[in-house]
Amino acid sequence: QVQLVESGEGVVQAGGSLRLSCAASGLSFSTYDMGWFRQAPGKEREFVATIMWNGATNVADSVKGRFTISRDNAKNTVYLQMNSLKAEDTAIYYCAAVGPWRVYAATGRDEYHYWGQGTQVTVSS
Repeated sequence: QVQLVESGEGVVQAGGSLRLSCAASGLSFSTYDMGWFRQAPGKEREFVATIMWNGATNVADSVKGRFTISRDNAKNTVYLQMNSLKAEDTAIYYCAAVGPWRVYAATGRDEYHYWGQGTQVTVSS
């Protein structure tokens, strides 16, 4: 059974930083692409970033230059480092997994097979 468990939720002031983690189990982590999505109140879930099994990354334009995705295959964990946070970054952030051995980065939510329960990030202005 695949499980994705996010952590790192919090409340931070605008301009601050936060790091989210997602621990995966029940899958061959090193062969899967891992993604982060977010959903703000009243809005659809949107792509934030993804890191492929080979380390290639793709980041949404809205967070490019501020957010960084990384992974530690030894710990079966993917991270989202969020810097220069803005009020509009406030959302529930979801970790997702798809694989194995994809040949191109998945940026659509329908492409992902497994999802975490989400973690709340609140940025106060």
